[in-house]
Parts: sequence; structure tokens; C-alpha cells
Amino acid sequence: MSARLSDYDYSLPRELIAQRPLERREHSRMMVLHRAAQTIEHHQFRELKTFLRTDDLLVLNDTRVLPARRLSNDGAVEFLFLERLGRNRWKCLVKPGRKMRIGATTKIDDIALRVEEVTADGERIVALHKDSDLYAGGSMPLPPYINRPSDEKDAARYQTVFADSAGAVAAPTAGLHFTPEILGEIPHTFVTLHVGPGTFLPVRSDNIAEHRMHAERFSISPQAASRINDARRLIAVGTTTVRTLESARCKDGEILAQEGATSLFIYLPYHFRTVDALLTNFHLPRSTLLMLVSAFAGREFLLRAYEEAIHERYRFYSYGDCMLIL
Repeated sequence: MSARLSDYDYSLPRELIAQRPLERREHSRMMVLHRAAQTIEHHQFRELKTFLRTDDLLVLNDTRVLPARRLSNDGAVEFLFLERLGRNRWKCLVKPGRKMRIGATTKIDDIALRVEEVTADGERIVALHKDSDLYAGGSMPLPPYINRPSDEKDAARYQTVFADSAGAVAAPTAGLHFTPEILGEIPHTFVTLHVGPGTFLPVRSDNIAEHRMHAERFSISPQAASRINDARRLIAVGTTTVRTLESARCKDGEILAQEGATSLFIYLPYHFRTVDALLTNFHLPRSTLLMLVSAFAGREFLLRAYEEAIHERYRFYSYGDCMLIL
């Protein structure tokens, strides 16, 4: 059943971790996995349409990444602002945590900030001495494996071209490859899942079944639900879309329009109810994302594909290449 954390490990040369996006989104490579035949092909993302049928429907996550990263005035503390709780109160992550225990103070934009609470998950509840929109001066929250500060280019490129509903602190990276032109040629609809910081949390238990996911908010509009229910084959773009579709309430086998939250953790031997094919990026070893994709493709087949991707020098993670699993 592959329930051990060590079953989802692999070794990746650091130089294959993409530190910047390609000049053009659609120039990414695309590895194509055929589950039935257990075969692997190498293509370009701009060839995606050639692998789709006329009655397929792409489902994409239209969340918009918030410019949630801020530094204290003295540069000693980094904040990731997760949620505005009220007029003067915010929930955030801080680094280093030892500098921001209960009662600790600092300033952002010369506005005093005080830690009121530390949650069980290590998040901070902070109060500002006057109201301020902390996102107004923030920068993109690039993941920790990108070893540089975010810049003006990231403000555009760490965001899908169809991003609409603000609320994420990480991009739904499988969607980063699309251009308006490519998307305009393919039948598609959107759902929303606001990606939270839990996407980067490591699995700490050797028995992966003991891991608990953070809840993330999602929504499916009536128009999207109707199109999803009418589709012959659903192609999920990204693991966040998979979790949204697989978490959605159904009636008589059809997905309902809804708003909710999901903490669904997908791993073997999960049985997929809704998703028929998956476009996804390459994921970190021992991550919940790798476990989800392993459940969809089969662990041995997927890890063999990762070995081939490393041999063929694919670019990995958020700004890297992608994989189409049919």
C-alpha cells in the first residue's frame, strides 16, 4: 500500500530546481504518462491540445496569489500574512519564530505590531496599532526552494494568466504554463481553491496516514458545476484542482455548486471519483503532492517517470516543467 514516508523519496540534483521561469510560459517541456500502457513520452507544453479529445474539459484553479511576504523595518523578521482577521488583527507566519513570541513587538511601514497569540500550528495572531493593508507593500511569497528574493517579474510570473479570486499564499503552479491563446483553444472552466501554507509543510510521521492537512477554502460556481457534470472526461490542472473536485459534495453522482473547505489528504489506495486525467508539475520528495500524484499514476510508475525526468534534465518544482498523466 506504500504507507511509509520513505516510499516517496527520490534524489534530485539541486541544479534542476528551477529558480526562475522560462522567458515564455508555453515553452515548458511536458512529460506524458500513459497509465494503461505504462509508457512515457517527451513533448512540449504547447502540444497539450494534441492529447485532448473534443469532449474533454480542462478544470483550472483561478485563485490569485496575495503579495503576502513582508519584512520588519529592521529586516530582522520575515512575515507571511495569511489572513486578515479584523480591522487591526492578522494571522501570519514568522521567521525566525524565536524573535516573535507572545508580547514581542516590531514595526512594518513604521506601524507597530505586537504578537497576541501563538497557535498550535505555530502561526502568530498579531495586532497593529493602527489599521493598514499589509498586502499593499508586500511581495510574492516564493517557495523556500527558490533561493532569491522575489522581484517585479515574479509579480506577473508567479501568477496564472487567469488568476481572479485573491486568497492564496502559493501559486497553483500547473496553471503557470498557460497563455491566453492556448487556453482559448481548449474547452475549460474554473474552480477556486485558495492555496495555504500547508502546501509546504513536511510530512513528519513515517506512517503517512498519520499526517493531517490544513484546511483550505474552495468554491465551485453554478456555471462550473454544470460544465463539469456535462463533460465526458475531466482534465484537472494541478493538485489543488484535484482536491477541490474530489472534495466537492455530490447529489446523484453530480457535483453541486458550493463553497466549503477541504483538508482532504489523497494517498494510496485512494479511489478517484471525479478526475480522469491530470496536468501537474514535478513535486518535492516526501511531499503530500507527490503522494497525491502517486495515487493517481501509481507509485512505481511515477517514480520511474521522475528518474527519467532527472536523466532528461527536466526543470523541477514551481517554475519548472510539467507532466500530463492520461
